[in-house]
Parts: sequence; structure tokens; C-alpha cells
Amino acid sequence: MRKKTFAMAAVLAAACLTLSACGSGADSGKPVTVVSEDNSRQAATVLDKPFEKPDLVLTDTQGKKYDLREQTAGKPTLIYFGYTHCPDVCPLTMNNIAVAKKQLSQTEQDKLRVVFVTTDPERDTPAALGKWLKGIDPQIVGLTGDFDTIQAGARTLGISIEPPTKDKDGKIVSTHGTQVVAFSPKSDAGYVLYGEDATVDDYTKDLPKLIKGENP
Repeated sequence: MRKKTFAMAAVLAAACLTLSACGSGADSGKPVTVVSEDNSRQAATVLDKPFEKPDLVLTDTQGKKYDLREQTAGKPTLIYFGYTHCPDVCPLTMNNIAVAKKQLSQTEQDKLRVVFVTTDPERDTPAALGKWLKGIDPQIVGLTGDFDTIQAGARTLGISIEPPTKDKDGKIVSTHGTQVVAFSPKSDAGYVLYGEDATVDDYTKDLPKLIKGENP
């Protein structure tokens, strides 16, 4: 029963979220979905029907099993799907979050979980992920694993990702949705979406509320 309700919500959102090939200059645009208020000109999109947290068990940067639901239960959590070889959107998004996170009190920082799930697991090994994230924020959780598993997990959030392909120049490109999903510590549900145009200021303003499970 839970899976059916979840699938319906995911299908509705999937029809609204678009893809962006990192490095292609493509604009993923803001997610357009049913919201609790008019946020069309704001960075945050508050969902009327929140997402369940993906049932993902992957591998972290230490090579250990990481059960997403178990490890982040009751914690304010931001999840993003991207890859370390991305030349623009992915590093910008993670850096924006990392900079905003540093503005929080130590107590708030300790509560927040930021999770980066690779869309290019063949190249993004635990070691490669760890090295890349260390330069952004060592506290960010980096996860890798089987591509099909990752793709299925992203799909439950209405985020589509495609297997990495080579462009005309032979460069490997990963095409994926660029939304950041925020999960409430109260319900563990994903209730807020951020597009790739969300700025440091947006996250700085919203994180204190997200940590409390409040609407931004």
C-alpha cells in the first residue's frame, strides 16, 4: 500500500522535473509541481505531497555499507544526485550548500545530513568520492554503488538519471536531474525541492528552518 502511494507521487513529480547534462549548458529549470503556496519566484518548492525517503543501501567513502533510511532517520537531510567529473552544476550546488552550512551553529551543523549520491558509479569509487568531497566539506556523505539501484532510488523522488555516455568529443557525460531534495526530521519525508539556481543566500536563509522541519 505504501509503495503504491509513493509510486503515484513519484510519477506526478517525474513528469514535471527535467534533466540537465552537466557541462552541456542545458537548463534544467525549476521543478513545477503542486505546492502548498506560490513559490514560483522562490528557490524553494514546498510539496503538498512529500516523497518517502528512498530505500537505498549503498557504499560510503570508507567502503562501508550505508543504509540511507537508517542512517538519516530523524535527521534533517539534503540529498543530491550528481557526479564528481561534472564541470559546473554539481560542484556549484555542493559548494553552495557547504558554504551555507558553515553559517549554522555547531549544534545545527551536527544535526544536518548532506548526502551526495553519484550518478557515475563506474568512475566515482569510494576513494574518488572521498577525495572530491574532502575539498568541499568532509562531513558530506558520499555514496556509490550499482547504477540501476541508484537510478531506481532517484526515480522514486521524481529525479531521472541516465547511464553516462560519451559526447562528440569523447568526453563522458552524466545526464541527471539537478534538484536538491530536503527531508524533514519530523517525518523523514522529502517536502522541499531546490533547483540548480538556488544560491548560497537561499540555503543560508532556509537551512535553519529545514533543520527544524519547518517550511522555508
